[in-house]
Amino acid sequence: MTDIIIKTIEIAAPVEKVWDALIDHEKFGTWFRVALDQPFAAGRASTGHMTYPGYEDYRWEARVIAIEPMTRFAFEWPATGGDKALMESGVAVPEWTLVEFVLEPMGNGTRLTVTESGFDKVPEPRRSNVMRDNDGGWAEQVKNIRDYVEG
Repeated sequence: MTDIIIKTIEIAAPVEKVWDALIDHEKFGTWFRVALDQPFAAGRASTGHMTYPGYEDYRWEARVIAIEPMTRFAFEWPATGGDKALMESGVAVPEWTLVEFVLEPMGNGTRLTVTESGFDKVPEPRRSNVMRDNDGGWAEQVKNIRDYVEG
């Protein structure tokens, strides 16, 4: 598929604990490696800067779409693929992708599915670059949240 990235991971912790790591902006920042300016709120922009080594001067920008307690957290963000020149150009990126975190109870744990969609709006060659970078990024991030939550 050319429009979607899906990563699923099982976390040995209850939904409540995984939800807290997702929705608490400081906890989210710890495992995602981003310093956010304020708590998440549906319908509001989320801003900050990355804390991932080597990317500390990259800014974070997203729009919170949904906060459905214990079930779904969703935001949109610009499809830059970490292209700093594009991010810093001052030119608004018209294409934003949708990121959704869906939690499902599973025995004593949680199944977390992260889906990023909307890449079909992004022109080539940026689409391929963004999808490649984000696919690798989500593979790392689902492990980060699992490690963070499981302690």
